[in-house]
Amino acid sequence: MNCGEMMNELKLSKRLETVASYIPEGAVFADIGSDHAYLPCYSILQGRAKGAIAGEITEGPYESAKSQVKKCDLIHSISVRKGDGLSVLREEDQIDCITIAGMGGSLISKILEEGSAKLSGVKRLILQPNIHAISIRQWLVDNGWELIAEEIIEEDHKIYEVLVAEKGEPKRPYVSYSFEAGLLLGPFLSEKRSEIFVKKWTGELNHLKSIIQQLEQAGHTYENSEKYQEMIKQMKLIEEVL
Repeated sequence: MNCGEMMNELKLSKRLETVASYIPEGAVFADIGSDHAYLPCYSILQGRAKGAIAGEITEGPYESAKSQVKKCDLIHSISVRKGDGLSVLREEDQIDCITIAGMGGSLISKILEEGSAKLSGVKRLILQPNIHAISIRQWLVDNGWELIAEEIIEEDHKIYEVLVAEKGEPKRPYVSYSFEAGLLLGPFLSEKRSEIFVKKWTGELNHLKSIIQQLEQAGHTYENSEKYQEMIKQMKLIEEVL
């Protein structure tokens, strides 16, 4: 199989293509939770990255990743490793960039927190949470990473966000809206207010309104429900940007 045929076979999802587009030219990167190692294989065959680590905690996907790397004849460029989160990384890897895609925001934040000792030489994080991107934005703020770009895309009737961060002090407060609104909805996404962004947050707002209405009908008030208070606050933050 030649390089062109491999590229055709490795047709990435729109979601992973967006992640790949932010990998710096010539980077050695680590893809954590790599599944079939499609992202590392694609990025190297495309000539974007020069090397990669594919980390996977589960036996099945780990074996699939090894098989895919072998099939693409990339065993000298991609090291497939089994382990939890960033524990698969070694100092001698000299990783420039880390990608973590397809997990919940809370889990991605946990992986970064637990592996924080491995981040000292890393210049860029490219993170694609399926839900709760706010957890990642908060972690970045708390740990000296500056959000430099965000994308929001729709694929197969699902909406995904991609967050890109580099070492540096987060800029605060956000200009057009409160810092808290920026954490929840995303500072760059809130500025662009794309059609997909508006669709996502209009849906979230309507969902919150319906739950709040149900709680109010059941006799809940500010005083006796933390959940109610949190949802009222979220609703106001969404309305602030929309």
